[in-house]
Amino acid sequence: MWKPANSPSTSPTPGPDPQRSYAPPAAEPVSPPRPASPPLSTQEQATLGKSLVIKGEVTGSESLYIDGRVEGSINLPGNRVTVGRNGVVAANISAREIVVLGKVRGNMAASDRVDIRGEGSLTGDVVAQRISIEDGAYFKGGIDIRKPGQKVNGEAKESATPSTTETPTAAAAARP
Repeated sequence: MWKPANSPSTSPTPGPDPQRSYAPPAAEPVSPPRPASPPLSTQEQATLGKSLVIKGEVTGSESLYIDGRVEGSINLPGNRVTVGRNGVVAANISAREIVVLGKVRGNMAASDRVDIRGEGSLTGDVVAQRISIEDGAYFKGGIDIRKPGQKVNGEAKESATPSTTETPTAAAAARP
């Protein structure tokens, strides 16, 4: 039987009460909820698959994920270039952000950051505001850290010679 309202219960009773009918509160929407829409991306990303080989110059205005081979130059200012685990790049790369998971042989100029992940390999010089080198990554080259506002492609100061080998520990000390 139904109890009076003078003793409120803190936990709901398990199972339905056959003497009580249920009506949803008026505040709940009657229509079913909309399915979650995918998050809107402000920038698109192009992908180069494993079997693709590009020789020449790559330019554009969108981010690029490389899982194939690229030889030449990559110039995507204001965008991200990601070299995937299967990616092999023999090119100079210029972008806002560069992430290395595969193998890169060439110089990098990033207006923001360069990130060399644990399985990544980079042989070449880096010019960026920030750099991150994970444990297990291979890096051989020079690092030139630029302050915000300094031009990346301007007159380059030699902070290290290309034959200088940097370790992840030394690169971590160079982080701001």
